[in-house]
Amino acid sequence: MSACRLGSRKSVVLQLVALCAAALPFLLPYADAADKIARIQVIAVSVSEQSEEAKAFRQGLRDAGYTEGRDVIIEWWFGGGHYDRVSEAVADLAQRKPDVIVVESTLAALAAKRATSTIPIVMALVGDPVGSGLVASLARPGGNVTGLTNQTVDLAAKRLQLLKEAIPGARRVVVIFNPEAPYNSRVVSRLKDASLGLGVELKLVSVRNVEELRAAFSRLSRSNVDALLIVDDASMATLKEEFLQMGLKAQLPIVYANKPLARRGVLLSYAVDHPAMFRHAAGYVDKVLKGAKPGDLPIEQPTKFELVVNLKTAKALGITIPQSILLQADEVIR
Repeated sequence: MSACRLGSRKSVVLQLVALCAAALPFLLPYADAADKIARIQVIAVSVSEQSEEAKAFRQGLRDAGYTEGRDVIIEWWFGGGHYDRVSEAVADLAQRKPDVIVVESTLAALAAKRATSTIPIVMALVGDPVGSGLVASLARPGGNVTGLTNQTVDLAAKRLQLLKEAIPGARRVVVIFNPEAPYNSRVVSRLKDASLGLGVELKLVSVRNVEELRAAFSRLSRSNVDALLIVDDASMATLKEEFLQMGLKAQLPIVYANKPLARRGVLLSYAVDHPAMFRHAAGYVDKVLKGAKPGDLPIEQPTKFELVVNLKTAKALGITIPQSILLQADEVIR
């Protein structure tokens, strides 16, 4: 009798083992998915791994519940402002099949879209995604691209308006821009339209590198220029130290899109919060990793813009900033 019971128990155990073996091929993919570490490839022309933007991106992932090294691996590619390296680098990086590609410039976004139509692409800082042909619309991007836009095209005209309000007597404004940036032709067109209503004469100066920047500044002086407006893009971000120092040496007021630079000498900055954009981009990465389709995620536009005015620079240049500008400012450097 006990032998029968023993045989019966042995039979049950063998049946359970057989069932587990049969189920194993179906269970393994789920185990792999649970243990998989997501790979995020960040492609940046001007933002380095040590920047405030990078710190904000990591914080955004932590806020979403990810731990770097356990849940995600972030691989950074930093282009140092060299646009000519982007396309080749992006094509190579896309071959490694990351789970998500994050880009911080229009050029990098375009290169990523050419390199893959399947890997999700999240934009952190892209000036004009619709006009550049990256997406069909902000509400329904379609394809494999989503993220945020910093509205560079629209903000350029606003900066010119603020410049004129800050320096009412300004008549001659030099616009320094990189003609190779994908959206800058639209920026220049918008600035030309805005200048007509402001009574400002624009002098357009194209700059691709530090040598051309030095050559441009060598021809500028307070006798023939009232102010400089720097069109922001990834290449200009890498040249910010140079044009700040050259502008201070030439004693020319500069309007740009960089709050830290305004604290150091740029007369006026009007921009979105770049680290905040990267932090929000991490939220898009989270949604994509959880299965959302990029083309179904509406592109976010900034709602908060920061105006910073440097009164120290204004005083050094003999410029009196109107109260109307100071009342609008989010920060005044005294």
